[in-house]
Amino acid sequence: MLDPEGSVEHQPASSFPKVLLIPLAMLLAIAALLLLAFSATRQKEPDFYTFKVVNIRGKLVSLEKYRGSVSLVVNVASECGYTDSHYKALQQLQRDLGPYHFNVLAFPCNQFGQQEPDTNREIESFARKTYGASFPMFSKITVSGAGAIPAFKYLIDSTGEEPTWNFWKYLVGPNGKAVKVWDSTVSVEEIRPYVTELVRKIILKKKDEL
Repeated sequence: MLDPEGSVEHQPASSFPKVLLIPLAMLLAIAALLLLAFSATRQKEPDFYTFKVVNIRGKLVSLEKYRGSVSLVVNVASECGYTDSHYKALQQLQRDLGPYHFNVLAFPCNQFGQQEPDTNREIESFARKTYGASFPMFSKITVSGAGAIPAFKYLIDSTGEEPTWNFWKYLVGPNGKAVKVWDSTVSVEEIRPYVTELVRKIILKKKDEL
């Protein structure tokens, strides 16, 4: 449209785009928050090391301290037919490979055959004095069924294998994921190659990072 002097009339800039900016900014903010929430959820995806447990002396501890190393999680018992052979072999494995890259994590359990009837104090004394056990030990727990502690529920759910007797052995990698599981009938010597290989990979990775 021409003005009286023949020039083109300049319309005032439309406010429509500015009106759009507010809801657009809100949508972007919501999207950013959702992305952060999604990322946090992914980061918090549970693994074995995300749980807290009670040690054999009654102190609440985080399994996070074992992240980056290999763990062999075992439900132990003091009066089982597998006790002597397993304790001796577990301690030897701990001595050979631990504690910087590997640990046996022993969880006493009285669930099977009532073969761990003693108190935590008595259990620890038995393991330390009889076998020189130097690996971490935890408070007596339930490892299967509805009463299983969350850390063991995770192992059961992730492997599809639930303990049915004493001395089940779950191999957990440095990232907290369960790698393999063996029942009571499988000796520690039989699984040693699997444990050793995982530990070897950690050592090689650390050397490469130097």
